[in-house]
Amino acid sequence: MSSPFYREFSRRDLMKIGLASACGVSYSGWLPRLARAAAEQNKPRACIVLWMSGGPTQTDTFDLKPDHANGGPFKPIETAVSGIKISEHLPGLAEQMKDMAIIRGMKTAEGDHGRGTQLMLTGYRPGNAAVRYPSLGSLVAKEVGIRDNELPNYVSLSSFQFAPNVNGAGFLGPQFAPLVVSGNSDNPQARANLSIDNLKLPLGVDEESMKRRVGVLNFLQRGFTSQTTNESAKAHKANYERAVRMVESQAKHAFRLDEETNELRDKYGRNRFGQGCLLARRLVERGVPFVEVALSRVNNNPVSWDTHSDNFNRVRELSGVLDPAWATLMDDLRDRGLLDSTLIVWMGEFGRTPTINTNGGGGRDHFPAAWSTVLAGGLIKGGQVIGDTGNDGMEVINQPVSTKDLYATICSAMGIDHEGENISTEGRPIRIVDEGGTPIKELVG
Repeated sequence: MSSPFYREFSRRDLMKIGLASACGVSYSGWLPRLARAAAEQNKPRACIVLWMSGGPTQTDTFDLKPDHANGGPFKPIETAVSGIKISEHLPGLAEQMKDMAIIRGMKTAEGDHGRGTQLMLTGYRPGNAAVRYPSLGSLVAKEVGIRDNELPNYVSLSSFQFAPNVNGAGFLGPQFAPLVVSGNSDNPQARANLSIDNLKLPLGVDEESMKRRVGVLNFLQRGFTSQTTNESAKAHKANYERAVRMVESQAKHAFRLDEETNELRDKYGRNRFGQGCLLARRLVERGVPFVEVALSRVNNNPVSWDTHSDNFNRVRELSGVLDPAWATLMDDLRDRGLLDSTLIVWMGEFGRTPTINTNGGGGRDHFPAAWSTVLAGGLIKGGQVIGDTGNDGMEVINQPVSTKDLYATICSAMGIDHEGENISTEGRPIRIVDEGGTPIKELVG
């Protein structure tokens, strides 16, 4: 497992510190570094997944081909790291490249939206109907989440229209399921702020009355669960306990985006994705270890990245939403001392064809053979590109990365043993990362 402690000190360094201490010698220059490394080691880890529903086109974002017919009209621009270029429509992210790593060598085998979504959000290919694999968010919630946290350990602001149940807890159980913030509410203010209006006490009910009501419910709940042990009862109990904790703490005001300055909210972007990224920062700041935010709708287009037609206009518009939100998220986390402990994962279910079709002004189709994901922040060694798709982008010609490898890398960055196991409801040991996954050593050491 990679850690800042072992990156700063070799085994020989640690032996010297021990011997020097025994001899009464002070290595005062090293001790502050040792203290900083120890503090960094103990800092809670978090992960934010930026989900690009529909499959984002790598050739128009992070792996441009300007000297080939597959390249299209977008121009590459320089970034903060010499030699790494990305789309001209991502100028904010170009400035963040020292803390970002582009994986251009993704190579997967699922070109269907539903199957690709399941693969990328669980790490397992569809096919075994007997096993309900947990999503990445549920795995992280189980491994690094805080039991009885006032906030859920997994919050999702994502819409998976191709696979609506894929971000669930699977066999891990309902206590690791996400709190889904749909933004659907009868209260327009709640919709605008991505808030949950049901957290408020009912009209005319004070805190003492609420405590008495909760006491009665607890009594009834204990009686019910003592007689029933099925999954529905467990789910009801887990959801009830979580709801009570959130109401009692008012969810630590995490969902009150109106507490932020108008200037910061404008920088993120006054749209669902931008405000979702702001909410993700607020949740991480309050100890939530896993948050999903989807960019799946712009101007009421429900499948935004599925650009079979009019690819370039749509990607330009999508990039205009993605760039300020993601770049501001990184700045905001950095300013609060959270970027080095928060891993950001940018991905969709697959990439899109380098070749341009002739449908409706030119589009790109499904393409899992050679595409891109991006890791940023956390323990990731940024300023790098992993993999190469050659001049035309049609295949990975150097360092292919599978979903298993990506998951092993994410786990390593989160301090999770990727070779660990969970036990399914059938009593079978299921690996956290499917067998054969290897962390990308350039990124996590």
